[in-house]
Amino acid sequence: MKRIFKIILNSIPRPLLIRLSYIIRPVLAFILKGNTFTDPIDGKSFKSFLPYGYGKQRNNVLSPSTLSLERHRLLWLYLKNETKFFNSKETLKVLHFAPEQCFLKRFKKLKNLDYTTTDLLSPIADVKADICNLPFTDNTYDVILCNHVLEHIPDDTKAMQELYRVMKVGGMGIFQIPQDLNRAITFEDNTITDKKERAKIFGQYDHVRVYGRDYFDKLRSVGFKVEEVDYTSKLSEVDITKYCLAKGEIIPVVYK
Repeated sequence: MKRIFKIILNSIPRPLLIRLSYIIRPVLAFILKGNTFTDPIDGKSFKSFLPYGYGKQRNNVLSPSTLSLERHRLLWLYLKNETKFFNSKETLKVLHFAPEQCFLKRFKKLKNLDYTTTDLLSPIADVKADICNLPFTDNTYDVILCNHVLEHIPDDTKAMQELYRVMKVGGMGIFQIPQDLNRAITFEDNTITDKKERAKIFGQYDHVRVYGRDYFDKLRSVGFKVEEVDYTSKLSEVDITKYCLAKGEIIPVVYK
């Protein structure tokens, strides 16, 4: 199964993959129903999660029901337990880049959110836009979610500046990225063009860099205040295993 998933991820374009996943998801959820692991997003449990990875495959990380990965489940728990995202008394204007299937319908249903999704290519986004040239006015959004996007953007500094521009003063954002915390300095090399080699080095063929610990300082250099939140440190080992989370993953929470 790991080999099959690897071939699918590396051979099918992302927009088509998103469309196909809506068909495959209910079948997988039925086949894998059990009690070993639980997806906190929908509360459903399974005997196993699915493998995932463009290069090296990780076992038990992709939820059969919501198609969430470790980062999605961690973000859900953080938003639910540590913020007013789900129950704010005032309406929050939210901008969500590259909306994930596991969140999209659930966030749209929240009456306390004025919710807009955007992406350049995603077939499920409301607004087609370039993150480096956004069609939104200054100081518009209370919350910006931009997760696993910046590693795809050649000029990530310009993208960060645009995110800062459209965020309200006092606003909050979560900008997750794939990050090697053992690496002090971010690595990128645009001379590497072979897809297999890029997947091997960058973790995915369409990534342009591997972020190191300096990612947080780059966000600060644009103007953001940054909290490096290790939310798994607040969770029990039982819950980390039960929800299939990546222990030690840092959530970059930013403020303007």
